[in-house]
Amino acid sequence: MTGDIKEVQVTRLARTLASKDIEHAVAGALERRFGLGEAANITITFDRSVGETRLEASNTGTLQPVATRFDARSGRFDIAFEIANDGNPAPTKLRFTGTAIETVEVAVLTRDIDRAELLKASDLSLERRPKAEVTGEPASRDRSIGMQLRRTMRAGTPVRAADIVKPDFVVRDQAVTIIYQVPGLYLTTRGKAIESGAEGDSVSVLNLHSKRTLTGIVTGRGQITVQGASQAAPMAPAVEQTSSIKRDEAPAPVDTAALLRNLVQAPASPAQTAEAQIPQARISQAQAK
Repeated sequence: MTGDIKEVQVTRLARTLASKDIEHAVAGALERRFGLGEAANITITFDRSVGETRLEASNTGTLQPVATRFDARSGRFDIAFEIANDGNPAPTKLRFTGTAIETVEVAVLTRDIDRAELLKASDLSLERRPKAEVTGEPASRDRSIGMQLRRTMRAGTPVRAADIVKPDFVVRDQAVTIIYQVPGLYLTTRGKAIESGAEGDSVSVLNLHSKRTLTGIVTGRGQITVQGASQAAPMAPAVEQTSSIKRDEAPAPVDTAALLRNLVQAPASPAQTAEAQIPQARISQAQAK
């Protein structure tokens, strides 16, 4: 009957579900449910290895979750799916179990970093970590570069936004340059920082000449600027002489010695207090435009 036929192969159409398709379907069933977030941030681990799943070609429907159970404490899931079948009124049923963990992308230290060090690009790598391990807002890699840590941290530690600060341009007890500015006047003198601060921070500084404490803004490394407008009213003679110059006129002469005497002598009124705190140093007359 069969003659010399020894083997018969029968080929028929089939539908293949890749393991990634099943993983995406499970993550989609859990998305924004049970306290979880976006499906793209959910990592799925199956109890049994899920390879390619072959179904009859008549199973043309999508994977539809019909029963979903999830334990938020353990992260375990048990999800039943159904797929519509063109050749059979009864859908094909599939069931998967395993664990689901929400993750976040975070910058992770590649080496131990001391608080005084500035973070470099080579000090950080991007990894996905369980969200439960990163309390608070995770810091992005771009945002972290050039910043300092609030404390010494070890390699492999995820970096949070609360862990990084702008680098200190002034350190407590550091010798600094105090800059005093008013319209038409620029003075510098030596001082000692009473507190640390980053660029733009308001800090206290001791004037080493007058032994008085000033409040200024950190404007550079080892520099604290005391703005005249924030400390006291500008000196009227300097403002009037500078602002009254016309385009075709030469600047009116300024009695520099008198200005310095006014700055270093004891203040006669609260409005002169800031002017009296800065000792004789360097003066530059503003050029009128």
